[in-house]
Amino acid sequence: MNYQETLDWMFTQLPMYQQQGASAYKKDLTNTVLLVNHLGNPEKSIKTIHVAGTNGKGSTSSMIASVLQEAGYKVGLYTSPHLRDFRERIKINNVKITEDFVIDFIADNKSFFEENQLSFFEMTVGLAFDYFAKENVDVAVIEVGMGGRLDSTNVITPLISVITNIGFDHMQFLGDTMESIAFEKAGIIKLNVPVIIGEYTNETRSVFLAKANECQSDIYFASDLITEDYPSALSGDYQIHNKKTVVQSINVLRAHFTVSEEHLKNGLQNVVKNTGLLGRWQQIHFNPKVICDTAHNSHGLKIVLNQIQKEKFERLYFVLGVVNDKDLDDILPLFPKNANYFFCRPNVPRGLDANFLLQEATEFGLIGKVCNSVSEAYQEALETAGENDFIYIGGSTFVVAEIV
Repeated sequence: MNYQETLDWMFTQLPMYQQQGASAYKKDLTNTVLLVNHLGNPEKSIKTIHVAGTNGKGSTSSMIASVLQEAGYKVGLYTSPHLRDFRERIKINNVKITEDFVIDFIADNKSFFEENQLSFFEMTVGLAFDYFAKENVDVAVIEVGMGGRLDSTNVITPLISVITNIGFDHMQFLGDTMESIAFEKAGIIKLNVPVIIGEYTNETRSVFLAKANECQSDIYFASDLITEDYPSALSGDYQIHNKKTVVQSINVLRAHFTVSEEHLKNGLQNVVKNTGLLGRWQQIHFNPKVICDTAHNSHGLKIVLNQIQKEKFERLYFVLGVVNDKDLDDILPLFPKNANYFFCRPNVPRGLDANFLLQEATEFGLIGKVCNSVSEAYQEALETAGENDFIYIGGSTFVVAEIV
């Protein structure tokens, strides 16, 4: 198979959360353990950093990787989902995994994958570990896909574990209380491995402390320990918390790596250049100002929508689409009524019908129209808006993916 045929096989033959949602979620690590054993346990030959959390995982992982790159290290970065190209998920110093490596990995292991019915995500995790080991990285930053305890990435013993925050998302898998979700995320805490917590509440703090105590792990609450705010290429208001998490993580990682204050500052400033991170309060047009952001749950959207209100503009427009497992009663009340909406369906099987989204949004006083695609919605917004207006594109990672 060539590269495109290989990708088509990966996407269509095996469950993929990005496409299918709930049916792709596996409830244990049996398959992943089988896979890494089959591959000769590449994850044991590399140093890793493990990052979980409801929001901010991608930004935090990318900032940590960027700082370590500035310090001169060869850094693997595994993140999900991808926006444009599958290979975005697996990078070394911002160079994507080669198409040939993907082709060969699938070809060499295809019968094993089929025999054991591995999911798309399980395969991709194995691919990342195998690539990083063969490329002999100094360290790999590994972002959790969903949850933590049962996530396919949770077969590593990292140098540090990082949990950015806890919010309500994927509750059909992770539980419907802050404590139950925190318990799933805390599942990445390992015996004698330090853990850095970004944000916490009274409910989640006790869960983290209990797990850290059980694992005899040093625990650091970054929001209590870090007071300085460093400038960064990531300008979303929510990055304030993520930056504190990164700074505390680097403080602990200095036991393993030589990282100066200059490396830290440059890493935060150059994170987009060093990692290719997209879709985080990203400005893609001037006059009118257009911002796209991947925030897709109430925890993330509250901060983003608050930041929009600080902007100066005459009229406000939204290009809005979501996936079909979103709790609309949870997120739609957050959006401002004094705006015009272009509703669209992201082009993935899980995309929610735009007419249904309009119908639901109307009940919350949101006025707008349905467009046939994300790109059409964006084009209409651009044609309607004046140069002093503001356009926000979001609601789903997959809406942003079609624009950036």
